[in-house]
Amino acid sequence: QVQLVESGGGSVQAGRSLRLSCATSGFTFSDYYMGWFRQGPGTEREGVACVGSDDSASYADSVQGRFTIFRDHADDTLYLQMDMLKPEDTAMYYCAARRRSPYTSSWYCSRRSSNFDNWGQGTQVTVSS
Repeated sequence: QVQLVESGGGSVQAGRSLRLSCATSGFTFSDYYMGWFRQGPGTEREGVACVGSDDSASYADSVQGRFTIFRDHADDTLYLQMDMLKPEDTAMYYCAARRRSPYTSSWYCSRRSSNFDNWGQGTQVTVSS
């Protein structure tokens, strides 16, 4: 059973940093591509960043250069390093995972929420100006 547990959210001032963690269990970490999503009040869920099973990454334009997604294969944890935070980054952040098809390249990942079938419960990030 796939389990994803996010942590690391909090309230910070603009310009500060936070690191989100997503502890995983119940699946072979390297066989899955993963992503971070966020959803603010009254908004649709947005794909922030994703990482392929070979650690290739892709970012939304809104976070490119400020956020870094990476995986620690030693403890099967997904991270999102968030620097230079802005008030518009305020949202609930979710990690997600999807088993990569054997016909899909190892670099592949997706920032579309409909491509994921495993989700964590979320961690709140609030950035004040």
